Amino acid sequence: MDIKRTVLWVIFFVSAVMLFDNWQRSHGRPSMFFPNVTQTSAPSAANGTPGAASATASTATLPAAAAGVAPATTAPAAPAQLVNFSTDVYEGQIDTRGGTLAKLVLKYPSPGKGADESVTLFDQSPSHTYVARTGLFGGDFPNHNDVFTPVAGPTSLTADQNTLKLSFESPEKGGVKVVKTYTFTRGSYVIGVDEKIDNVGTAPVSPTAYMELVRDGEAVDGPRFTHTFLGPAVYSDQKHFQKITFSDIDKKKADYLETADNGWVAMVQHYFASAWIPKEGTARKNYVEQLSPGLYRVGVQQAVATIAPGQSADVSARLFAGPEEQRMLEGIAPGLELVKDYGWVTIIAKPLFWLLEKIHGLVGNWGWAIVLLTLLIKAVFFPLSAASYKSMARMKEITPRMQALRERFKSDPQKMNAALMELYKTEKVNPFGGCLPVVIQIPVFISLYWVLLASVEMRGAPWILWIHDLSAPDSLLGTLPILNAPIGLLPILMAVSMFVQTKLNPTPPDPVQAKMMMFMPLAFSVMFFFFPAGLVLYYVVNNVLSIAQQYYITRTLGGAKKKPAA
Repeated sequence: MDIKRTVLWVIFFVSAVMLFDNWQRSHGRPSMFFPNVTQTSAPSAANGTPGAASATASTATLPAAAAGVAPATTAPAAPAQLVNFSTDVYEGQIDTRGGTLAKLVLKYPSPGKGADESVTLFDQSPSHTYVARTGLFGGDFPNHNDVFTPVAGPTSLTADQNTLKLSFESPEKGGVKVVKTYTFTRGSYVIGVDEKIDNVGTAPVSPTAYMELVRDGEAVDGPRFTHTFLGPAVYSDQKHFQKITFSDIDKKKADYLETADNGWVAMVQHYFASAWIPKEGTARKNYVEQLSPGLYRVGVQQAVATIAPGQSADVSARLFAGPEEQRMLEGIAPGLELVKDYGWVTIIAKPLFWLLEKIHGLVGNWGWAIVLLTLLIKAVFFPLSAASYKSMARMKEITPRMQALRERFKSDPQKMNAALMELYKTEKVNPFGGCLPVVIQIPVFISLYWVLLASVEMRGAPWILWIHDLSAPDSLLGTLPILNAPIGLLPILMAVSMFVQTKLNPTPPDPVQAKMMMFMPLAFSVMFFFFPAGLVLYYVVNNVLSIAQQYYITRTLGGAKKKPAA
């Protein structure tokens, strides 16, 4: 019978893992076992040659708030070109069609990685679409479908320059010409975007400006068995940080504040984000929508005051495109640090990251900062953990007597429960005493998990010996071909520490449950092979400290009982 139940438990576990893997793939996320399976992405019609995404957007049905952002039909496409530019933090291309920021590569070297390490954020290729664009609507005005003319000037930030300005001039449409200027600043991931709107016609015009981020739903590479948010977000003083999933957009269930005079809109992914930040106090409308299957946009609209003939108006905003470094984000715009997404544990995670950052400032190494923070948290929770371990130690002592009572009254559950309760009362043992202290600590340890998973500061950060990147899995011992899984020493240490903890805990009365508890370290070790080394390091240190604490408390209790007997 025990063998049958064990087989059923194994089948249940494998089925649960396979169901989770299928759920991952059905939501466009990487498979745990088949990482090369093609994920859902925008169709080639939307992701094709430069300008294709603009053409797709022009035929999309827009919500009432955004009606007219692009014409229903477009004239035959005029030739466009890509203007290359370079600064100390960016390499990129601006498409003259719309003056659109079509490619943006972040020169973002990390400790432990080469100096040439870079991250492609914006791109417009057959396999991926992610761009930032602007335009006017409310008439036949210049928009992201029109071909602009580059204004002559330098396209690279030289050593003696602090800023680089790139300007593009639109054709005259509807009596309006637009000069769009990008301003790049040395050492900054914030780009100034200014649109000078000239009324060159004979009648007053009242255009509305829009600024938007367009992206497909293609998932970015990340640790397997983990999931970080990917999609648009809207921030305002009234509603704060509102994330919108691509699936909610598909179902037309996107929930966000549509009108405001503050805040920003963003596209968020693991470690990096982009955001349009209009001027504070300027009335605007936010919009989020699907342009075509697999292609989405988030943007803001800003009404421009009536411009008389011969007059002009300026619309300016800031475009952030860079890493989710918490301190940097806090200094750019209110609430922008929330794109570093900790989920529902943000209120605990932010102080934990602050503490981790302070420790890193002292020791200069993120790996040792993780070790010391885990040690500090264990010290804070020592009284709770001690109460839990004392309760478990007492339960372990009376386990043989509990098992004897179960055998004696196995045909009479009512008498068995009464006998067990009497035993608990006599020995002053609370069967749930070991659970409550653990439950109280769970939110803190979940928060620390998200801090380590979401922090770009861990990207490329070394620890010691073979750990050169805390954001990547430990692969010291090679790769397991069947699962394409890295084999690391830290996950093995994690499994060993879990096994030792299991042996220190009271043995479950159910033999099948006891076998499952012994099997769990092996099952979890498979998952931890895919986890970032920083996360596994945290769990290993936490387990080792827990084992030491549990062993000490057990020995202390044992010694206290022997003294009276002597």
